[in-house]
Formats: sequence, structure tokens, C-alpha cells
Amino acid sequence: MKQPRAWQRMLSGRRLDLLDPTPMDIEIEDIAHGLAFVARWNGQTKGDYAYSVAEHSLLVEEIYARLYPAAPAKWRLAALLHDAPEYVIGDMISPVKAAVGPGYGELDLRLTAAIHIRFGLPAQIPVQVKKQIKRADKISAWLEATQIAGFSVEESNRFFGKIDPDMAQSLQIRLRPPVEVRADYTARHNALLRQL
Repeated sequence: MKQPRAWQRMLSGRRLDLLDPTPMDIEIEDIAHGLAFVARWNGQTKGDYAYSVAEHSLLVEEIYARLYPAAPAKWRLAALLHDAPEYVIGDMISPVKAAVGPGYGELDLRLTAAIHIRFGLPAQIPVQVKKQIKRADKISAWLEATQIAGFSVEESNRFFGKIDPDMAQSLQIRLRPPVEVRADYTARHNALLRQL
């Protein structure tokens, strides 16, 4: 019986095997391009442009840096790349991930490991750092929910936890064309790599 195709051709020309990804088949340009076109919140956000996973990732890295200013560049890079596998598997809202089951998580873990190795990070980052990035991710979700996804503050507090009012006031969601977000994501990635 013929096995179904499990690879995707990237714009860089790389052929990424989704079930057995290798670091050599991963390019930041492919990640930035894909994430700039993947909409968070299933596209259910206000504005003229979708709020992309790339824009979200830039915000998470910025929040992480504010929360942990002494963190080394490698963990800031991990924060930027925290949703990188979504460049090929898309962004699913939490209820859908739960319905899909453990297969989604396993695929995500394999891709994350290959991406981390490609850019000089450990395949699995330390649990404490992962928790810190998750904290920044939840703050980002709160900001997105209240500013562009139609959630009330009370709903956001219930789903994502309360956040520091100063953080809520100082960070504003930006909706921009994918080409701008892609360029900024790539530039930020390269800047962090130079600091490693």
C-alpha cells in the first residue's frame, strides 16, 4: 500500500518531511513567510489585516524581554520561535487542539525540536524557560483578546489570567500587511542570532 505524501515543498526549495523533520530542511525565510500568512483567532479579529502568528510571536518575544530582562538571547530566540511549527501545521485554537488529540502535540514537538536545533537551541528548552515563555504567551493572548478579538476584560481575565495594568496600557496590537510582518520577524530572528 502506497504511503501518503508527508512532506511539503517550501518556497526556499526545501522539502520538509512533516513526520520526520530535519534541521537542514528548515529556513527562517520559510518560517517567517508562513507565519506572516497564518491568522490567529481563526481570523476572527478586527481590522483590515489578519493578526498573524508572526506578529503574535514578535509580541511574545517583546513581552518575554520585559518580564525577564536578564534572560540570555537564546531564550528570547526561543520565545520568538515558540509557535514556529505553525508555519506548516497552522494555528489551531485550543478547543480544536483538544479535539484533534495527542497527534497534533507530537507533530508540534518534532517540528519544534528540529527548528530549535537548526538555530542553535537545545531540542527541548528547560521547563522553567518554557513556563516563562508561556507566561508571556498568555499576556499576549489577553492583549489580543481584549484589543482585537472582541473579548471583554472580564472574559480575558477568566481565560488567560489578569495582567499588569501597565503592561495592558503600554502594549498595543498592530495589524500590518504580511510583507511587513515577515520582514520584521526575519530581522528580529537575525538580530537575536547575532547575540548568541
